[in-house]
Amino acid sequence: MCVAGVHAIHIDMTNDELLKEVTVKAEKWLGDRYDEETRKEVKALLDAEDKTPLIEAFYKDLEFGTGGLRGIMGAGSNRMNIYTVGAATQGLANYLKDAFAELPQISVVVGHDVRNNSRKFAELTAEVFAANGIKVYLFDGPCPTPEVSYAIRKLGCQSGVMVTASHNPKEYNGYKAYWSDGAQMIAPHDVKTIEYVNAVTSVDQIKFDGDKSLIQIVGKDIDDQYLADIHKLSLCPELDKKHHDMKIVYTPIHGTGLRLIFDSLKLWGFDNVIHVPEQDVQSGDFPTVVSPNPENSEAMTLGIAKAKETGASLVLASDPDADRVGLVVRDKEGNYQLVNGNQICMLLIYYIITQNVEQKLMNGNEYVVKTIVTTEAVKRIADANNVRCFDCFTGFKWIADVMRNEEATGRYLGGGEESYGFLPETFVRDKDAISTNSLIAECAAWADEKGLNLYELLVDIYAQYGFSRERGVSVVRPGKSGAEEITAMMKNFRENPPKTLAGSPVTCIKDYLDLNCRNLKDGSVEKMNFPTTSNVLQFFTEAGDKVSVRPSGTEPKIKFYVEVREEMPDKSKYEEVVAASEKHIDAVLADLGVK
Repeated sequence: MCVAGVHAIHIDMTNDELLKEVTVKAEKWLGDRYDEETRKEVKALLDAEDKTPLIEAFYKDLEFGTGGLRGIMGAGSNRMNIYTVGAATQGLANYLKDAFAELPQISVVVGHDVRNNSRKFAELTAEVFAANGIKVYLFDGPCPTPEVSYAIRKLGCQSGVMVTASHNPKEYNGYKAYWSDGAQMIAPHDVKTIEYVNAVTSVDQIKFDGDKSLIQIVGKDIDDQYLADIHKLSLCPELDKKHHDMKIVYTPIHGTGLRLIFDSLKLWGFDNVIHVPEQDVQSGDFPTVVSPNPENSEAMTLGIAKAKETGASLVLASDPDADRVGLVVRDKEGNYQLVNGNQICMLLIYYIITQNVEQKLMNGNEYVVKTIVTTEAVKRIADANNVRCFDCFTGFKWIADVMRNEEATGRYLGGGEESYGFLPETFVRDKDAISTNSLIAECAAWADEKGLNLYELLVDIYAQYGFSRERGVSVVRPGKSGAEEITAMMKNFRENPPKTLAGSPVTCIKDYLDLNCRNLKDGSVEKMNFPTTSNVLQFFTEAGDKVSVRPSGTEPKIKFYVEVREEMPDKSKYEEVVAASEKHIDAVLADLGVK
């Protein structure tokens, strides 16, 4: 995509050449095709003595990738602004008109989060779609990402857009594109959309003036249907009522979860849900946190303080677009402990399967889904209960792909990933903090009925299915040299894989770039069944450890996911085993050369 008529500039030129190219490109943004505010901002960049901000804003075009757009907001071809968003929408509209040419009326859903400029970008997106003759259902205010997925399916739309940068820092915004099944796009639609977006090379190609009659505002009507469908997921409604006064702290961390999660918990029967008032404030500045990410302990600090103040047994959270969850539970000493994404997935898969077994709901075609970097404990739980467990690539679009393929014959029980995303329903095709938080609360009520809290329930699950511990490490390598270093690291791991990790022989290597699974014990090679390839390596050891290595698709980093096994002879030894496993992980990372 290049809305200034100049294609992406490679950064490997001399500073003088780069500045000259960038200046020519930026000066095109001073023309009357651009609004006054944009022209003023670009003029300031051109006039500034320090040319670094100018170069960063224009040295390339903000790339429309397989998930859409994400970038820093501001003027420039490499920034999120009305022109880059307009070009993305025009390209998507062009593809939709070709892909669904037989339909008398194409329709889409447009939603947005609480970020600065999100409403502006959402309204612009709606108007560009409408200018192309496409019917738009535009949410009346900030809404959760999963509700957009829900609305696409409920309203029978062909596509949808969610304006969000998830839990990125406040300077960012983004644009997620969805297909007719409510999932983010995969091949061929992601590739075709990118082609159509890249074909928009001038602002003149963007239709900005939409037919307002094609834009319909939606809100409470969709909210009510969505909440009603989520409530149908309850597996123990009588226990929810019995434990209605269980103290639960919930924080939306300034985000869209405020719209529905309190209502959902109340509908499920929980009427003692405690607010964190400072974080109920919907703000794109995220004033109480450094990063609005429930994975980070810092973002949970105020929620934990409120739990200590009120004696609540658990803290629930969601990120700004309410697709990821956060969970803090109280241990046997009364201390509050963060539950990681692997444990959340494990806990909920265990709860859902156990309830289905106890209620005699199993019919033999059940399945669960996890990503390849998510804990193997999920598979152990599934296998022990004769439930199929599918592995897929990182990202919920791949979990949705499994759901699509199994729709006719299988019964989906749940799916999740280590990065704090879970989906317990089929009427949404992306991770969902509204349904997940509701289900966590019910699981806590169920545990309470057994005289346990969620911390103790986690220990019980480990005792029954085997202990494992996970840690993710990201090694950041910014810039062109960093990208080359990451490429070299992946090449070295392929050509010189570790022979042992933490003293245990590596017995299996899975390379998702060629889909070969190599058994190092007998030398056999087996082809893995995946819909495409991915730049991911996995090493498995005789001790049962798993290491996954992959470059990030959106950030200048290489990611290491380590999962180790340890024997836990008795539940009373849990804390000791946790400590031993942390040292075990340190040893694995040392063998990989990761600090």
